[in-house]
Amino acid sequence: MRSVSSRLLGLLDAFSDGHRRLSLTEISRRTGTPMGTAHRLVGELVAWGALERDDSGRYQIGLRLWEVAALAPRGLGLREAAMPFMEDLYEATHQHVQLAVLDGLEVVYIERISGRDAVAVHSRVGGRWPAHATGVGLVLLAHAAPEAQERYLAGPLATFTRMTIADAGRLRRVLAEVRRTGVAISDRQVTMDALSVAAPVRDRAGAVVAALSVVVGVDGPAAAALVPAVVTAARGISRSIFRHPERP
Repeated sequence: MRSVSSRLLGLLDAFSDGHRRLSLTEISRRTGTPMGTAHRLVGELVAWGALERDDSGRYQIGLRLWEVAALAPRGLGLREAAMPFMEDLYEATHQHVQLAVLDGLEVVYIERISGRDAVAVHSRVGGRWPAHATGVGLVLLAHAAPEAQERYLAGPLATFTRMTIADAGRLRRVLAEVRRTGVAISDRQVTMDALSVAAPVRDRAGAVVAALSVVVGVDGPAAAALVPAVVTAARGISRSIFRHPERP
């Protein structure tokens, strides 16, 4: 029998980027929870602030949950350290600038500055993406623990375009190159009109804790020309972490 906490978390897990507002019936169906139980648990989540009910009677993630999530050390602390350097990188490129961390086998974007006229991207703050298909993901995967890399290489590699890395052997070679050069270039892996350049952010012990990237259109600046700016900004974030011991 599932515990009350696991059922509450299951209800929250019903929400996603494509399902931001759900009726009680939809929550019940998506979680396999009986309507009566769903009604009671949803009421508890609303009372605490984890869910909010809109004027149409549908439910959405509540602000209280965001407040708690913002306390995550890999979120707020990194974002505070990174923002001045992300702003500088944006001013230098006027392209999308993104900061991400690895969670399991996926990247989670924790901050982004978007250019108004920059190429369209699928990522969003709080969104997840398969690591092998993004610049930040390649950096994070290349520096992940060997067992995590092997687990990723053993699994299926989702494809989004004809340029997406779909072969484990090729991915292994790409990760080795990322470790050798200190930078990753993800070329048209998610859409055929964009590429990203990414570099690692390290903590005081030298471990890679995040990755910074710039996303540009394929008809925009050459990837090689962006590498120095991205690497410099990533190193600046790392130095900021060094100067503030309370950050991860």
